[in-house]
Amino acid sequence: MQQDVRQYGDMPSRVVVLHGGPGGAGEVEPLARELGNRGHAVLEPFQTCQTVGGQVDELSSHIERFCAPPVTVIGWSWGAWLGCLLAAQRGMLVRRLILVGSGPFEESYASAIRTTKNSRLTKDQRKEISQLRPTEGDPAEVARFIALSDIADTYARDTSQQPFVAFDGAIHAAVWAEAVDMRRNGALLEAVCAIRCPVVAIHGDYDPRPSEGVQIPLRAALPSADFVQLERCGHKPWQETFAKADFYRALEAAIV
Repeated sequence: MQQDVRQYGDMPSRVVVLHGGPGGAGEVEPLARELGNRGHAVLEPFQTCQTVGGQVDELSSHIERFCAPPVTVIGWSWGAWLGCLLAAQRGMLVRRLILVGSGPFEESYASAIRTTKNSRLTKDQRKEISQLRPTEGDPAEVARFIALSDIADTYARDTSQQPFVAFDGAIHAAVWAEAVDMRRNGALLEAVCAIRCPVVAIHGDYDPRPSEGVQIPLRAALPSADFVQLERCGHKPWQETFAKADFYRALEAAIV
């Protein structure tokens, strides 16, 4: 990505949408753009640092530069964890936190994800995805990897165009290894316990990342947190044929 942020709607921004990966800059562009079209002032920042702490610092800087804090933070996939860490460490910047398609907060819930994803792919698709090297950054390989991943992650994809994703393998490898360690040693949930703003988690019932791995630990850490489960919905609710209308209703209710 040439730029480090994109903005939609009015400025300064009041809603921040965080991409996944880590290192998957651009993947939430359809979500951020649609919220802008619906009248929200949206910031889509790109994380470039190769440490978890560096990404929190970078995100804080983006919010202070482009937004009118405190803001509503919407974190998708890895971005949900990053949003939690931001809210825990820089609470004055975050008015409300919305987690979309979060990974499970405890390692015990994560073991079945790969099995579930593989069960939804054909033998040829599993072979192809295992041979792709998206971490090397080739745009065609990244696009094909995302397309195959969407088959496993999605209940019923709509006809919207896949966004361009500038995937950075070095960021992914470094940050994800650190994040998994934080989940394993309890530091991630410890951070969640420190969050003081309202939290809503939105999760598809078809997402390979088990909803109970989000709901149960989140409710234990933050009893006031709300959880919304969407039916016939996978990992990216904004591109789900049957669930996207309910998703945007739940999302906009949480933003307000």
